[in-house]
Amino acid sequence: DFIMRKSVKAFTDTILDLVVDTDETREEIVDYVGRKEVLYLGPDEQVIPQDINWVIKRAAQRGYDTPAAFMSSKPRAGINHKEYGVTSEGVNVYLDVALRHVLHINPKEESFTIKITGGPDGDVAGNELKILNREYGDNAKVVGIADGTGSAEDPNGLDWDELLRLVHNNLPIDNFDTSKLGEGGAVHKVDTEEGVKARNSMHNRVQADAFLPAGGRPNTINVHNYKHFLNTDGSPSAPLIVEGANLFVTDEARQLLFDEAGVIIVKDSSANKAGVITSSYEICAAMLLSEEEFFDNKQQIVSEVLDKLHQYARLEAELLFREFETYGGSLPQLSKVVSDAVNSATDALTVALETFSEEDKDKLLPLFRAHLPKTMADLSFDHVHERVPAQYITNAIASCLASKLVYKEGTKFVETLPQDKLARVALRYLQAEHDVALLRDALEGTDMPAKEKESILKLLEAGGARTAINLSEK
Repeated sequence: DFIMRKSVKAFTDTILDLVVDTDETREEIVDYVGRKEVLYLGPDEQVIPQDINWVIKRAAQRGYDTPAAFMSSKPRAGINHKEYGVTSEGVNVYLDVALRHVLHINPKEESFTIKITGGPDGDVAGNELKILNREYGDNAKVVGIADGTGSAEDPNGLDWDELLRLVHNNLPIDNFDTSKLGEGGAVHKVDTEEGVKARNSMHNRVQADAFLPAGGRPNTINVHNYKHFLNTDGSPSAPLIVEGANLFVTDEARQLLFDEAGVIIVKDSSANKAGVITSSYEICAAMLLSEEEFFDNKQQIVSEVLDKLHQYARLEAELLFREFETYGGSLPQLSKVVSDAVNSATDALTVALETFSEEDKDKLLPLFRAHLPKTMADLSFDHVHERVPAQYITNAIASCLASKLVYKEGTKFVETLPQDKLARVALRYLQAEHDVALLRDALEGTDMPAKEKESILKLLEAGGARTAINLSEK
């Protein structure tokens, strides 16, 4: 434990050496970026609340401008990922969209089967169980779960009341009451060699519509063993994988499963990014609000953050499957393409915005405000320049506009734009959106048949801004 705590402190001081401007760092640090950086840390396994409190205190001691915004998941003024299930909320949106697109299953109306790695007491797996039950009830049949203590399997679906008992009592899967199993069900514990083998192979053996790795060791499915995920006839034990856990499947194994068995895989960097988005909102809150303001309004802010997570996850999930169905390729590759397109546009816009006057930049502040949870914005946005570093505001505006462009128009639109023109087109797109909104409002007030009006409104929504840009160039 001493080594773990010492490592956290050493890492923190190293990062602060790089980003806090002092006489000593100016002399010792080589600055390749050439501008002030705004960084923050997020906790991972083995980081405890005492570490987080120490990091915040240390940032203040070292002179970091906004020490409360240097790390997320603070015990009092933070959004605990496990308590609110933020990562799983995003994962489930990707699962929902994938079931509809890949298997043509409407999970609200039709049953589906799923197998999960990660225990009922875990963050992603435990919360995913609660969400599956909340959203789909008995339509969701969990046919297998494995964690560090063992596995439970039932071809007819594990008993929901028993699964939720384990979740609510923070118990691993080896506590599953065997009297709740149906015909053909079993609980395997790792206190026997047979139990270890059953647990280790559950994710390969059990047949399901979807597999959700929500825990487990990195590289569990790799280039040497990926065929174990396939049945003897070459078909997959699950045709769909949504990666709630990072790195469970290697890049090579993902591609081989897709090429040889048509397995559709939603990559971890897309599926579980809701946790990272939540941390970014918490950092914004630490800049914009006092600890008391956040704490007094925490439940409303968290509720609004969850709404934002659902919105952003669905935007990206729908984009991924739209481009997959239009252009082909594999979903993991498309996840990287989407990230690259957003990052490329963000970088170009950041450079362009740094040449803007403050007055012109302020005209784009509504983008940043709209990105924030409403309560957070209502309480604080009038003071945004006083409380948020200028570079953070610039980055936020660039990122919001880049994401809007990519998610609405697709990656091909951004990829075909020369870098030196990307920022100009993005800003014109924003104006075109405003013009289209005025047209929609005007159309709503016209006297015409409802069916025709609805069709025109849909066309304006789908391609109005892009069409307006093309017309302005003629």
